[in-house]
Amino acid sequence: MSLSLPADDAGQPGRRERKRQQTADHLADTAWTLFQSHGFDAVTMEAIAAAADVAKGTLYKHFPVKEALLRHRFHRELAEALPALLGELSALPTVTERLQGFFRHSAEWSLAHRDYLKEYVRYRLSEVGTPAEQEPGRHSGLDGLFASFIAAGQASGEYRRGTHPAVLARYLQFLYLAALLRWLHEPTLDLQAEFGTVLDVFLHGIV
Repeated sequence: MSLSLPADDAGQPGRRERKRQQTADHLADTAWTLFQSHGFDAVTMEAIAAAADVAKGTLYKHFPVKEALLRHRFHRELAEALPALLGELSALPTVTERLQGFFRHSAEWSLAHRDYLKEYVRYRLSEVGTPAEQEPGRHSGLDGLFASFIAAGQASGEYRRGTHPAVLARYLQFLYLAALLRWLHEPTLDLQAEFGTVLDVFLHGIV
């Protein structure tokens, strides 16, 4: 995930940006605790502000709606787990096996967060094509991750060249989302199997 952040002389986020991030993390963590204790629908923005001991204006300055708090929590959680996951996947001999491993991990993560994924996905889709979509922290980084896998496969000769990795990554991201939405609306489905199907279609087609 690439973020454009103000930096100090050491190349790290500046003091003001670090403070903003700390406040955002505190608000998102407070909201998450309330969601788990009372359920997403029952928690109000006012309750989150009170529990976080901030003015309502401070909360709304960082997050306009509850779903934005989910987005921040999820994206931070995924970003923190990514280095270890990529290190684990790098030991696999082929890019296809790494992609399969990533999809398995993603299915496990989604199962653990299922109660909140509908709200998260609905909110993320509402941001598509809006100026807000380009702001720092809005993206999960999934498209960039898929592009890096595909580029590695093209470089090694495992995947054919001819289409830019970023374009192929977008196609794969939409297939990923389609499987996720299908699973969210049909609770009896096996998400591991759904992800396996879309990855197979992406890699081998339907012929």
